Formats: sequence, structure tokens, C-alpha cells
Amino acid sequence: MFFAIMAGKEIATVLVLLVYLVSANTRFDGSEVLNVFSNKHHLLRSLARVEGLDVWSQNKTNTEILVPSSRVGSVKRFLDKKKIPYSVMIQNVQKLIDEEQYSSQISMREGFSLYNYHTLDEIYEWMDSLSMKYPELVSIETIGYSHENRPIKVAKIHSGKWRAKAVFLDGGIHAREWISTATVVYILHELVENRSELPSSFLDLDFYLLPVFNPDGYEFTHTTNRLWRKNRSYNRGFCKGTDLNRNFDAHFGGLGTSDNRCDDIYRGPYAFSEPETKAFSEYILKIKENLIAYISFHSYSQFILLPHGYDYKSYPKDFKELKAIGSYAALTIRNVGGETYKVGRPADILYPAAGGAYDWVKETAGVKYSFTYELRDTGKFGFLLPVKLIKPTAIEAFVGVKAMVECAVRNGK
Repeated sequence: MFFAIMAGKEIATVLVLLVYLVSANTRFDGSEVLNVFSNKHHLLRSLARVEGLDVWSQNKTNTEILVPSSRVGSVKRFLDKKKIPYSVMIQNVQKLIDEEQYSSQISMREGFSLYNYHTLDEIYEWMDSLSMKYPELVSIETIGYSHENRPIKVAKIHSGKWRAKAVFLDGGIHAREWISTATVVYILHELVENRSELPSSFLDLDFYLLPVFNPDGYEFTHTTNRLWRKNRSYNRGFCKGTDLNRNFDAHFGGLGTSDNRCDDIYRGPYAFSEPETKAFSEYILKIKENLIAYISFHSYSQFILLPHGYDYKSYPKDFKELKAIGSYAALTIRNVGGETYKVGRPADILYPAAGGAYDWVKETAGVKYSFTYELRDTGKFGFLLPVKLIKPTAIEAFVGVKAMVECAVRNGK
């Protein structure tokens, strides 16, 4: 009766408010992450859509799915009925989130730490402080603004060389992948504060570092929903956000993307529809003549991914060289920390995903050495990597970066 006498716009406003209230301060008490042993990807994706599940990771044999507490029973019954085996990876997701937050609060008593997860404002304040401390070495540039008008900040480390070759690193394109942002922050610190320990070839390079590609989504994970993935753009209907790593003009709309606005892999209405990807792409095109390498950090699974990511059959002409460099980086990581990173194209070890940043950077911007890292771990914690594992993860990632960049410099001569 109430809705019947309201105007259409008023109904829409009330419904949007209700959706907001339901999603605010999302908790995951009793939610589980299941590791489902099956190659029936279409069936599992359909199940996820119907039951409101979140696919965390997927490869040719396994799918890791976050199941809300209200759906745990029905999902397990479905899998049992279909005789699809599974195991429980994480029994209570909220417990891990609470432990992560507690550890972060303890660490924050000591101020800004490389080995802690920080808010957007804290990261930006720290970046600005670096530029003030080293004004001739570090400059901070706002390359654009997010949907909610937050600045997208890039730190540039100047070699002082005329037309120096350059490397671009980014993290946080997917909001919940906090370790990717923490890793770029760590590398930025090392490139600035510990220059005397860098390979000599690094001193002749400019570096561009974008720790938080997706500032709105990242902020949302700190205030409202720790496991939010997309940006925060408005879509028609009630589901917000676009997967920024499906929004590039690299076979846009192809495999591994969705036109369903509620899906976590929703690609957006058209390529570069999002202010974040538009700002990034325009900036890359401005500096592309000097770029020799681009590395994007994600989590999780411990992979070094090679182009092309958008289908099963397409290989770049220099694939063998790229694989050799990726394998060398993986070997250096293993020698330093003992962790294994698998090397290959997404379609070979995960799944194809069109519209990705590193494919666009290689194919359109023409940056030869373009890679994506999926950082720790292999599933025990997933996106909720504990604070205590930031340091070893960031150290091994930087070891891999140094191996790749030195190869790029050597091969580019």
C-alpha cells in the first residue's frame, strides 16, 4: 500500500537506500571459503550467481568460492548431490578479517609502517612526505580522479637522465587485494630510501609507481566491505562498480568478462568507461615512448602471468622471451624466500580474461615487457593475507621485479 501511492522516483530512492543499508558494514560471520574440485566452471559460475556467492579464484581443476553463512548448508548439499568434491579452506571469514584489523591497529601505534595495511589517506600522506624529503628525486602527480572524485596519485622517481628509460608498477586495481598495494608501497620505499643498494642499472631508470589504482574501492574495503573488488561507479539498477581490469580496450567484452552489472567481473558499458582506467591509459600513452616495462600486482595464487590474457590461442611473437624472463624471476624468488611462483598465460594456468591492463599496455602502448604478478598466498588466507606476511611477500616481489627489469634493460640495448 505504501509503495503503491509513491511516485516512481521516490520508490527508486527508497530502494537504493535499502540496498545501501543492507551492504553497509558488511560482516562475514560464519561465511566459508570452499575449494571445489571440478572443471565444470559454467556450472559453478551459475551456482555462484544464483546463490549470491563470490568466486575468489579459479583454475582448470579448482574453484575457490566464498559462501555466505546463510548459504553454506544449501551449497554443500548441492555439491554433495552432484557428487562434486570440495574442502573447506577458510571456516570463518570474519575471524580472519578481525585478526587482520587487530594486527593493523597494533602496528599503527608505531606510525606508518611498510609492514602494515594502510588507508588511502595514510598512503597518500606518506607519498607526499617522500616528495618533500627528496624533492629532486621524487615527485607526486595526480593523473586523474576516481568516480567519487578521489585523486589517483603516481609517484615518479627521477633518474636525472635525459629521456631515461622507465618502468611502471601498479597495485590495487582490485580493491580487496591489499597486499598488492602494500607491495608497491614497499618497492617505492626501497627505490627511494635504499638507492645505494639498488642494481646499478636502476639508477639510470625513471620509475612510476601507482600504489592504489582503485581509490574508491580501496577506501570502501576499509570502511564498509573488506572483500569489495570493483570500483564504485554507478550502474543502472542496484549493483555498483566495474571490474577495472576488464575495462581496457584489449579485446573488450571477450572471455572472462561479464555484462551482468552485479558480477564481480562486470566489464562496464564500454572500454574505458571508468575514470580510473581512462586516466591511467591517457597517462601511459603520454610516457609510452620511454617505457620498457610494466608490472601490475594482484593477489592471490603465486603466479607470474604472461600476455596474452584474453583468449586460449593468442601468443605474442616474443612469448618465448617473456616466458624466459618470467621463469628467471620465479627462480630468483624461490632462491631468496623458497616460495614457488608458477609462470604462464592466464588461459594456461587460470582462465582467460579479456580487457586487462597488461594486455592493453603491451598491444596498444607498445611496452614490450608487460607482466602481472599474483602474489601470496595459494589459498590458506586468500585475500586476507595476515600482516605478518607482508614483509616476505613484498621482499620476494621486489626480487622478481629486479630480475625482470635487469633483463629488460639488458635485452633492450
